Amino acid sequence: MKIKVKLFAYFRDNRFMEEFRDYPKGTTVGNVVDGLDIDREEVGVLMTNFRHTSFEAELKEDDILAIFPVVGGG
Repeated sequence: MKIKVKLFAYFRDNRFMEEFRDYPKGTTVGNVVDGLDIDREEVGVLMTNFRHTSFEAELKEDDILAIFPVVGGG
């Protein structure tokens, strides 16, 4: 199934900004994050189709997954 993956901030470094990628049925958000070698503890916000989601959520064909890092500051 095709999923559009969008990365933000430093997650784009040496990766991509957004890309359509093929994943097998049953792939979870966590599978995608792990497959991109992104440390789960560095993830601040996960969104599927512009709504908050979790690592355990299963993706569907044509979903748009956005992965944002933790943001610090004051």
